[in-house]
Amino acid sequence: MRYWVVGEFGSGDEVKKAVKRLRELGYAKEAMDVFSPYPVEGIDEVLELRPSPVRGFAFVAGLGGAAFAYAVQWFCNAYDWPLNVGNRPPHAGPAFFPITFETMVLFASLTIFFSLMAIYRFPRPHHPLFELESFRTASTGGFWVSVTTERQAETEPVLRHLRELAARTTSVVEEET
Repeated sequence: MRYWVVGEFGSGDEVKKAVKRLRELGYAKEAMDVFSPYPVEGIDEVLELRPSPVRGFAFVAGLGGAAFAYAVQWFCNAYDWPLNVGNRPPHAGPAFFPITFETMVLFASLTIFFSLMAIYRFPRPHHPLFELESFRTASTGGFWVSVTTERQAETEPVLRHLRELAARTTSVVEEET
């Protein structure tokens, strides 16, 4: 059984201060998360999140896609079936550029899509916090901090700390099994 202890704050700065204080109190970074209507500058450093590997995957896939597209065009036009049309060379690099570029974008974007699905387990159509009526403000104007605990006895100290940090609303959400 897991429990989410959540608190709503009024601004991104309040959320950052709350997360810093919770980290000082000894809460694990893996147990904490922030939900906000827009990206809060500097929150990833406060949460000590590591950089996403998705951009590296996209870069490699883009280069691979460009190399693949160029190689296929070269093979078809210069090696396998060279045609002399208008006395143009069969291997014309500038003519290959549009398809090379488009294939690079295609491979990179598909890699981004599928790596997000795999790494971050998207889509997640249901999360226990969605059951909390007041949590709807996370997409309109509320800044929420959640701390995950495994035992119900651990929820009271977290609630107390969130209230001490001036959370507007605090709640405990239990995961239904």
